[in-house]
Amino acid sequence: MDAFMQAAIDEARVGIAEGGIPIGSVLVHQGQIIGRGHNRRVQKGSTVLHGEMDALENAGRQPASIYRESVLYTTLSPCPMCSGAILLYGIPKVIIGENRSFLGEEAHLKSRGVELTVLDDPTCIELMRRFMAEQPSLWNEDIGE
Repeated sequence: MDAFMQAAIDEARVGIAEGGIPIGSVLVHQGQIIGRGHNRRVQKGSTVLHGEMDALENAGRQPASIYRESVLYTTLSPCPMCSGAILLYGIPKVIIGENRSFLGEEAHLKSRGVELTVLDDPTCIELMRRFMAEQPSLWNEDIGE
């Protein structure tokens, strides 16, 4: 497995261990992780700390050129909010662990020129399958239902 997707999965596992939602993400620039995060909505009482948003936050303030040369790895297809951040910062490529559990704004990202790769990773699928079965109300809250 790609080391960067493994890092995103590791973040997802931290999230579930903390009592949150198992979605993780890392931002990679020139072969180095510059930001990592996991969904921390539950842990922080936040409305916006999805895995991708947490990774971007933890990357800190960066010049626009850094984002335009970066790749975002995420265990789950990006929602509208996270997709908006990807577009806002001009991140050109997103590697998605899986999109069976939730199909985010992939069509919109593609229409705006973002390169997407969906891995259909069995670990990512199982993390979400188990979580959605065990915590359906928390999952629905996370996606705004």
